[in-house]
Amino acid sequence: MKQVRVGMVGYKFMGKAHSHAYRDLPMFFPKTAKPVMKAICGRDADGVAQAAEQFGWESYTTDWRELVKRDDIDLIDINAPSDAHKAIALAAAAGGKHVFCEKPLALTLKDSREMLQAVEAAGVKHMIGFNYRFAPAVQLAKKLIQEGRLGHIYHFRAWFLQDWIVDPDFPLVWRLQKEVAGSGSHGDLGAHLIDLAHFLVGEMKEVIGMSETFIRERPLPSTMAGLSAKGGRDAPRGPVTVDDATLFLARFAGGALASFEATRFAPGHRCTNAFEINGSKGSVKFDFERMNELQVYFTKDAEDVQGFRRVLATDPSHAYSEAWWPPGHTIGYEHTFIHETVELMQALAEDRQPVPNFHDGVKCQQVLEAVDLSIAKRRWVQVDEV
Repeated sequence: MKQVRVGMVGYKFMGKAHSHAYRDLPMFFPKTAKPVMKAICGRDADGVAQAAEQFGWESYTTDWRELVKRDDIDLIDINAPSDAHKAIALAAAAGGKHVFCEKPLALTLKDSREMLQAVEAAGVKHMIGFNYRFAPAVQLAKKLIQEGRLGHIYHFRAWFLQDWIVDPDFPLVWRLQKEVAGSGSHGDLGAHLIDLAHFLVGEMKEVIGMSETFIRERPLPSTMAGLSAKGGRDAPRGPVTVDDATLFLARFAGGALASFEATRFAPGHRCTNAFEINGSKGSVKFDFERMNELQVYFTKDAEDVQGFRRVLATDPSHAYSEAWWPPGHTIGYEHTFIHETVELMQALAEDRQPVPNFHDGVKCQQVLEAVDLSIAKRRWVQVDEV
């Protein structure tokens, strides 16, 4: 495939990020199959029409069922709220369309497995949107581990800290409603940490966790978009039905120990998505708020110069960096989506499954639900119990 004709469902936060990736990819990665932005879909006619014009889509519709039936579309991109993922993915697969779905894959592990079964039965390509894998510094951490330069891995600790709902009068957006989002910080933020753990270290064997909802009622919103919303303090209130914070411990199949923390109640932390990995020969540290940097330590350095060094992952030797700017000229959040889309387009051109795909989405959902079960049962849970 030299071109991939895309139909996208969703046009707000992730819709803008994906649209930007499709538009910029051909400029910087000209040898990759070119995404053609055929149609965008959203429920609000005025909103999706404006998005189509602003983002550069050829057409728009308010009915995703119509979109998945179109003969001039090869790939369905799903970044609508989580409760819509399953129905759209199943219909797209039944229509022979390749599927790119934002995380979490579905509201439940059962639904995730059904989605995986559907795309495999249809023989279509499938990808899930874990964009943080595609930061060059994270790719460098993976390279160091694969090459054995960190030795045997002992520890993985990760935390994703945000503060956008600390105000108790922040409105009850869809991400705070279980029937739409599936879970709160656990499935939204923790899912990224779980995927990074799988990508960098391997599969988890057992987990134990705890969670809390600090603010249990919030004003109903008058408007909402992305992570922002409006609503008055005197507006009617509704219940928050997801977690505000979830923490858990884990043991990897390979023996390493792990800790995870995901919260939206950490004032001063806008998007602190970070991890540290300790091995027998060294360590690495990463924080997405400084996404171009990887902190690296090797035990074999001379004693008088031992310590963490800052590696700026912008040289041509670093993943994807050769396509961008001269060394030291940094990239940003949106570039992770471009790199993710490069993998998707290359996979379609090469007739292979992209990575990460629905298998990774199911594996992540399995850990999420194992943690939920451990919280409910107040005990360690084997991941393969769920």
